[in-house]
Amino acid sequence: MSGTGDAAFLIEPRWLLPFATGSPVLGSHAVSVSGGRIQAVGPVAEMRQRYPAAARVVRGHHALLPGLVAAHTNACHTLLRGIPLRGPRARWLRETLAPIERRALSADLVRDGTRLGVAEMLRAGITCYADDSPLPAEAARVAAASQVRALIGLPVSDGADAWAEDTNAHFASAEALWDEYRSDARIGLYFAPKPARGLSDTTLTRLRRLADELDARVVVHLDELGDSPEGAGGIADGAAWPRQSAAHRRLAHLHQLGLLRPGFAAIGALACHAEDAQLLSRHGAALIACPQAELRLLRGAHALPLSRPAALGTDTPAAAGALDVLAEARSAALLLGLAPLEALRLATLGGATTLGVAAETGSIEPGKSADLTCIDLDAAGCRPVTDVAATILFGATRAQVSDVWSAGRAVVSEARLRLFDESELAALAARWAERLALEAAA
Repeated sequence: MSGTGDAAFLIEPRWLLPFATGSPVLGSHAVSVSGGRIQAVGPVAEMRQRYPAAARVVRGHHALLPGLVAAHTNACHTLLRGIPLRGPRARWLRETLAPIERRALSADLVRDGTRLGVAEMLRAGITCYADDSPLPAEAARVAAASQVRALIGLPVSDGADAWAEDTNAHFASAEALWDEYRSDARIGLYFAPKPARGLSDTTLTRLRRLADELDARVVVHLDELGDSPEGAGGIADGAAWPRQSAAHRRLAHLHQLGLLRPGFAAIGALACHAEDAQLLSRHGAALIACPQAELRLLRGAHALPLSRPAALGTDTPAAAGALDVLAEARSAALLLGLAPLEALRLATLGGATTLGVAAETGSIEPGKSADLTCIDLDAAGCRPVTDVAATILFGATRAQVSDVWSAGRAVVSEARLRLFDESELAALAARWAERLALEAAA
């Protein structure tokens, strides 16, 4: 433990899952928090004696975990739930989601949708997320105002989109936003190239050089690398990938251009061919799975060779239905045969490591940011007998998240949001539902 001193408060759960070195599950341990950081971890009696003046947050039937990490999402799409959903994913994106997003997209939609998404994630115990937003500047401002840890994707494309009109404008906007948040401790940026919209080798090489210069991460979706689902490289009617799929060829090409390396991540673990996973792993790149959205948008997904991811995301709530990393961990465990602790590690430290923020969050260790999630295991009668991790994963839901701290600040207490007015959020969602319904009818 660290040296003695004054702690702002002690959290005393029944079970502690630190996801650090040592025991995977600790009983009757406390965490001291001061100045937004974890100050010490130790047995409850010892910590009370050491910090006699500290306020105590006693959670006698609860498990305390690091804050959950959503390694890929589209937070503003909380406003687009309920749109028609029919896979395969690439066709759904092209024929359903993209037209709706183009018609409805505005700075207001991104701001309000992201705000609703952040509130939903906090209620679900998510304290860090990576957001692939169509308007990253707006998404970053909402995240900063909400005082959460977020990494915002910077779109890169040779074509026009809502953020920029051409390649040069994409890079210029990216560099300007990077300068704006360069010194922000909780808002980070990464590059989100869009191969499906067109990316020349010249643009990819330029992207690699800029990522090197800024020490930036690059994240690409595997579904955007191959041909359409009807083509030779896609998945149709539950068939497995051909040995040399279009996505595999594109990944190999990205490697030739120097992009596959530590700091690169690919999204789409359930549809990842074994060769692709090996190629990524061999070069220190990560794999992010969003099981619920992938299952809903991949016909015959059970026939695919499943690859073990390094992190978990939720993808767009328009497909997954919820911003719920705990549910994603449960799905990953069932699909991939993961042990409960391994699945929960993916949802915490795995995500933080993949996003490059493991020095700050993802585990409960002295010196790290106090990003913490407390789950009530007495609710709904799911108190564990022996295996705490299995009880959390298979017996609990996001509704049992009782407390969440972001950098030591209570953002959820007794299952209620502290930073948002819940009635205002409900009214905001209702207004957008009516507005989007009217636009759809028109």
